[in-house]
Amino acid sequence: MSADPTQVLAFETDCHIFDGCGFPGPGLHSFLFEPIWGDTDGFYFNKPMLLALLGSIIVVGFFWAAFAKPKLVPGKLQMTAEAGYDFVRRGIVYETLGKKEGEKYVPLMVSIFFFVWMLNLWSIIPIAQFPVTSIIAYPAALAGLVYILWMSLTFKRHGFVGGLKNLTGYDKSLGAILPLVMFIEFLSNVILRPFTHAVRLFANMFAGHTLLLLFTIASWYLLNGIGIAYAGVSFVMVIVMTGFELFVQAVQAYVFVLLACTFIQGALAEHH
Repeated sequence: MSADPTQVLAFETDCHIFDGCGFPGPGLHSFLFEPIWGDTDGFYFNKPMLLALLGSIIVVGFFWAAFAKPKLVPGKLQMTAEAGYDFVRRGIVYETLGKKEGEKYVPLMVSIFFFVWMLNLWSIIPIAQFPVTSIIAYPAALAGLVYILWMSLTFKRHGFVGGLKNLTGYDKSLGAILPLVMFIEFLSNVILRPFTHAVRLFANMFAGHTLLLLFTIASWYLLNGIGIAYAGVSFVMVIVMTGFELFVQAVQAYVFVLLACTFIQGALAEHH
């Protein structure tokens, strides 16, 4: 199902309070976009795909420009890139996996962190104004990548039987409740964890974008008659929510990578 092009921004621009039209609140149609190229019945390319592509180019371009010709005394760009890289390396990877085990996963985690953060940031960038991660396919794909890495490391480190024990929390000292514990652990690790990993990012960005749309639409809708006074309050909320979204966007990138490192740590941990 495709969106009506007039409703991509979730509201009619000529609709105001006291004009006889109802409040055009945001909904699922706010997350649907007409294809830029192609057809919805087959392969197509739309705005979220374009933003995801541009986000990838920006992240790669930023680090390429920063480290293409590194200097002993770094300039502002290199210093910023080093600070970001070091934050993920020391603040997330080393803290979770340790330096020895974690070093090899630093490039991947840095890539995921800044890619997720960039996709989130599109929400408050003029013209773009849409968080790509509010489309479930993108968090699901990233969570799937982490899941494949997690499972492969688990069985590579422990073997097939050891890997199953690792995933099911096998501990013969539990006695009669062991089967129940193993079932719950298997359900949690193999099915629920990758699902919640994706949904946590998706749900936060979906909700944040909906709230931003709600107050933005309300600000415009109330610009009529006495409603102008309320429009000012709504506009203040737009500013407040934008600032809050900036915080949430960074936190969600951090949490996504932190959970990925936690899964890897569990895969590498010795089973007792």
